[in-house]
Amino acid sequence: MNKTALITGVSGQDGALLARLLLTKGYRVIGTSRDVQASSFSNLLTLGIQHDVEVFSMSITDFRSVLNIIDKTKPDEIYNFAGQSSVGLSFEEPVETLNSHAIGTLNLLEVIRFLGGNIRLYNAGSSECFGDTQGKKVDEHALFHPRSPYAVAKATAFWESTNYREAYGIYVCSGILFNHESPLRPPRFVTRKVVNAACRIVNGSKEKLILGDISIKRDWGWAEEYVDAMWRMIQLDKPEDFVIATGHSHSLEEFVAEAFSAVGLNWQNHVQIDQKLFRPSDIRENRGDASKAEKMLNWKALLHMKDVVHKMVAIEMKKEGSFS
Repeated sequence: MNKTALITGVSGQDGALLARLLLTKGYRVIGTSRDVQASSFSNLLTLGIQHDVEVFSMSITDFRSVLNIIDKTKPDEIYNFAGQSSVGLSFEEPVETLNSHAIGTLNLLEVIRFLGGNIRLYNAGSSECFGDTQGKKVDEHALFHPRSPYAVAKATAFWESTNYREAYGIYVCSGILFNHESPLRPPRFVTRKVVNAACRIVNGSKEKLILGDISIKRDWGWAEEYVDAMWRMIQLDKPEDFVIATGHSHSLEEFVAEAFSAVGLNWQNHVQIDQKLFRPSDIRENRGDASKAEKMLNWKALLHMKDVVHKMVAIEMKKEGSFS
């Protein structure tokens, strides 16, 4: 394709998986991190693409830093994954969370406007913006009701992107992604926390898995499929926003039960609930309607919660050396 893609936050799950996808499509892939010398880029190492991605230091909240890197690398497409990515942590670090998403996205938009040209921008939206969907499937027309500092920050970035698209004609699209998982998630994410604990326990660990509210329900998909949707939406002639989801929701309890069952254990013997891990406000249930993506992008989720769990467990158990 001879295109150049710039991926901010390339060391995270989505950034690394997207980098691998774009490399297979012939892109020159450039990644940024706040401090390249201090970053391990472990996900790029895991995927075996660490030598294929050019990396630069860039602070997403510093306009001059963003301008310098974009002007130097001259990308055709920018995919923005920079910013504090944990919903739970956002209650402890609300200012950092808001700055990294709201100011970071605004800097990218302003640089693109300042430089002109035909740079296309993918904004990583979030289903957290919808809040509680009350068991209903929501699409791109649903109202936002954020219930965490993270969701507030993501909603701000979404409307910034919409404004710059309408006011200045910038090609920017937002992917409103529901929960999507893989073994590349940081261990603090609950899905990885559950899978890792189940694998350690079946291998002899005497620990208890400590969790918060396991009655919450989420629409869980497989991250590799979701980054493909990101690439598809930025290829359209005109920018559009898309909900990306499986359309099915499951409780965290179901996720936990499936993970422990996959290694032959009864989760109830190994899990404790700690009220201190409950969030100040939380989403009871979310579920997305990706009909627009299926129609316009020819994209549909093939893997659902049980598939995600079993793939994550299989990979983790191979690391532990016990999975057959």
